[in-house]
Amino acid sequence: MIQEYLNSVDKFIIIGDRVLIKPREMETHTKSGLVLPATVKEKEEIQSGYIIKTGPGYPIPSQESDEPWKPEGSDTKYMGMQAKEGDLAIFLKRNAHEIEFENEKFLIVPHASILLLIRDDHQLE
Repeated sequence: MIQEYLNSVDKFIIIGDRVLIKPREMETHTKSGLVLPATVKEKEEIQSGYIIKTGPGYPIPSQESDEPWKPEGSDTKYMGMQAKEGDLAIFLKRNAHEIEFENEKFLIVPHASILLLIRDDHQLE
């Protein structure tokens, strides 16, 4: 399931501590069979979806010294994130930004808005 989205968004470069998520469809019926209107789904505070791509992580401030003989290093270093491609993420919906690409909806979510990750190591195989 995840592989089909990976091919269409290969050229996306996710910046910093953000992740690209393909949202899961919300349930439209309760367990007892009651149909939920769209307004109920819109009021949900949390949502779930599969992580399609991740950014490099949190940028780490440079530890440059004032020593003129050392070459200047402008390579930015990053602290990695816990989220990985293929994880199911439960996240705060209010911090997500929705985009549409090739008639598919995706969400860009800051890593700090993710509440829970469910990882299946065999999901991308």
